[in-house]
Amino acid sequence: MTYQDKTDTTEAQAVAAPVLELEGITVAYPRYGESDHVALDAVDLKIRRGEIVGLVGETGAGKTLLTRTVMGAIPGGGEHTSGAMRYNGTPFTDLPDDKSPVRPAKDIALIVSNPRRELNPVLTVGQQIVNVIRHHLGLSEKEARARAVDMLRAVAIPDPESRMDAWPHELSGGMAQRVVIAIALSCDPGLVISDDATSALDVTVQLQVLNLMKEMVAGSETAALIITRDIAITAHYCDRVVILYKGEVVEEAPRDAFFDRPHHPYSINLLAAFAHSPALREAWWDVPPLADGTRPACRFADRCARRQPRCVSEAPALRDCGAGRRVRCHYPVEAGT
Repeated sequence: MTYQDKTDTTEAQAVAAPVLELEGITVAYPRYGESDHVALDAVDLKIRRGEIVGLVGETGAGKTLLTRTVMGAIPGGGEHTSGAMRYNGTPFTDLPDDKSPVRPAKDIALIVSNPRRELNPVLTVGQQIVNVIRHHLGLSEKEARARAVDMLRAVAIPDPESRMDAWPHELSGGMAQRVVIAIALSCDPGLVISDDATSALDVTVQLQVLNLMKEMVAGSETAALIITRDIAITAHYCDRVVILYKGEVVEEAPRDAFFDRPHHPYSINLLAAFAHSPALREAWWDVPPLADGTRPACRFADRCARRQPRCVSEAPALRDCGAGRRVRCHYPVEAGT
């Protein structure tokens, strides 16, 4: 692909309507005798056709909760208290399944990290794919089986006709993950969400699965959201990077711009964790503690090497920095700072 081709693709993505648009998504959990715990706080996110977005954050940041909110399956008694979700411009919250114009399992496919948990052990691989296709697309048994074989072939399953009759326990971990991807893509979803889907695979199989997802997005109108704790994955497979911390988006940027110069101190901490320079890690991780009982307005202030008094008293807003970048910080790390 030439530079001009890349420019044209980027411009086309910029003007295309988002496949998924999240606006101010807030999810809270009630607590007895206390105010609700806000697990997701006014999260905004847009994903366009042909685009792969990487959502990165440490354990507990709210990544999986965000996916469950999109899929309409918030766990543990949480409540979607505010915010709008739109699929191709159509709202799809608070509607019964039979009336909703968006069906999460068909229009939005979710791939999780434990494929064996997703596969029914008492049904063959082929029957499971066929059941999904028939339910969502209304095809006949013969048509659905032919489509299932095509999907297994598309995800590089060897000898797909015979694998249709295989049982889940007969598959390797990588093969099982490919089958789950085949099921997810069998109904031509507009958005595929990978929730740490490759974390349990060995490195070689992980690369194969990620390359497969990238190829399938590039060759269709599908968009993808890759959720991961491994920021290195986003460097190779994503067009944009979104950083989530304690339920808030703290930075968003095009991939190359992000890795060239991250703006939020937390983003730098994440990159420093992968660096081989002890001096760099020490510079960004050696933070004086806050006074006992202090609850700073900025959620990252207690870990931030650039902390100022303003960070303790005033919560930063997520502001536009231009060139497709946003950052939630009073004192972002910009050129010359």
